[in-house]
Amino acid sequence: MHVQDSSWAGDWGLVPLRLVVGLVFVVHGAQKLFVFGFGGAAGFMAKVGIPLPSVAAVVVTAVEILGGLALVLGLGTRVAAALLAFEMLVAILTVRLKMGFVGGYEFELTLLAASLSLALLGAGPVSVRKIFARRTGTAA
Repeated sequence: MHVQDSSWAGDWGLVPLRLVVGLVFVVHGAQKLFVFGFGGAAGFMAKVGIPLPSVAAVVVTAVEILGGLALVLGLGTRVAAALLAFEMLVAILTVRLKMGFVGGYEFELTLLAASLSLALLGAGPVSVRKIFARRTGTAA
């Protein structure tokens, strides 16, 4: 079945993926912002060799919070998911790969795969943008 089919499963199939992956990223971004702070996140990034760690901390935090919200709402899903997938690839390559699969990069790899799927498939027919478009009679 193709995601664009008008069946119930086709309409709602991407919603749990978007909601859970979006929530995970929002919570991790909020942790960077409210628990570690930009200074703490930048300190970690400097330690693992990320260039311009202060800038990277702000960018990563914003991508996680705003990108996660975009996934939850189904707004700009493809772009947000592509940015989040790239972030997970960088996290795997710079930090987690040397730790091995279990207890290492398995979580980031799962988020990378889920984000890539959402980047390729988009939000699906159940999203804030498409629901609003249906109610106003405009094309989504």
